[in-house]
Amino acid sequence: MTDHAIPAARPANPRFSSGPCAKIPHYTLDMLSDAPLGRSHRAAVGKAKLAEAIELTREILGVPADYRIGIVPGSDTGAVEMAMWSLLGQRPVEMLAWESFGEGWVTDAVKQLKLDATVRKADYGQIVDLTQVDFDRDVVFTWNGTTSGVRVPNGDAIPADRDGLTICDATSAAFAMDLPWDKLDVVTFSWQKVLGGEGAHGVLILSPRAVERLETYTPAWPLPKIFRMTKGGKLIEGIFKGETINTPSMLAVEDYLVALKWAQSVGGLPALIARADANAGAVRDFIADKDWIADLAEDPATASTTSVCLKFTDPAITDGNAFAKAVAKRLEKEGVALDAGAYRDAPAGLRIWCGSTVEAADVAALMPWIEWAYRTELAAQ
Repeated sequence: MTDHAIPAARPANPRFSSGPCAKIPHYTLDMLSDAPLGRSHRAAVGKAKLAEAIELTREILGVPADYRIGIVPGSDTGAVEMAMWSLLGQRPVEMLAWESFGEGWVTDAVKQLKLDATVRKADYGQIVDLTQVDFDRDVVFTWNGTTSGVRVPNGDAIPADRDGLTICDATSAAFAMDLPWDKLDVVTFSWQKVLGGEGAHGVLILSPRAVERLETYTPAWPLPKIFRMTKGGKLIEGIFKGETINTPSMLAVEDYLVALKWAQSVGGLPALIARADANAGAVRDFIADKDWIADLAEDPATASTTSVCLKFTDPAITDGNAFAKAVAKRLEKEGVALDAGAYRDAPAGLRIWCGSTVEAADVAALMPWIEWAYRTELAAQ
């Protein structure tokens, strides 16, 4: 390919946004025809749909039978804050951050809840040294840094006999990475990430240890109604059987059910992980021998397989921020990659969503376009 030759192939689906993410392959609105629109979510049909969503989530993710799964308001943000406001404060806390959303949880703990927390931070492209974390404290962290392209490699650093709770924001990891449930007490995610669901709803998963904390500890601060999970010192079990705290969109629930059933049809969690691995591999195979672009993740062991973040490394680039934005804009104008720019708070570059609903052939087709856009913009400087 010469410097300005337009690539011959185009991605069939140019949607590489990191949230909301690409819908499942071959998606059509007709798939939602069974949604009980205009019906109460508390009617038998509504309860059945919500319960089915919970049980399919359990089945596909391999969530232990004694963990509770609830559908909650406010997307992943609502689920994380619901957990933090309800559980933190009984014992010392460590807050871990290596990207913008983790930084947000630090702000919540330190400035809103005013906890005297130990804060550990890492620059974009890195994660903190997990061996230095005291898991006898409550620990809050993201599994996968959606805006930084790094992830926790495994749960080995988390002791099985810890005294503290582990509160894990897994929103861009669930359904694409293997989560060690025995090491996690609270797990949150939103439908809009790996399964390409619609926004506004979150999922909150609680271990028996987290439930015990809820039933034996009352925070010093007031709890908004949408955060309350106990009544009279007992867990409100209905929340975890489909009796949601506030009214859910049954259209969005149906959309999630469609995605869950697609996940089943392709082989469940192992297949979803393999799809994301293949997508991320297509990006990294392409950049491996390039001297003008690199992975933002510094250690391959912690490199994300969903939100793959790239940085331009050519010293001839005069303004990195403007250059990266121009490349993303050119890719969008050509209709080959929509919403592929880096997150606003992250280092300049590109962010290619490689989650399980994306096809590896589309990722592979995009890569020559990135080189074409890079060379075109470089010549235009």
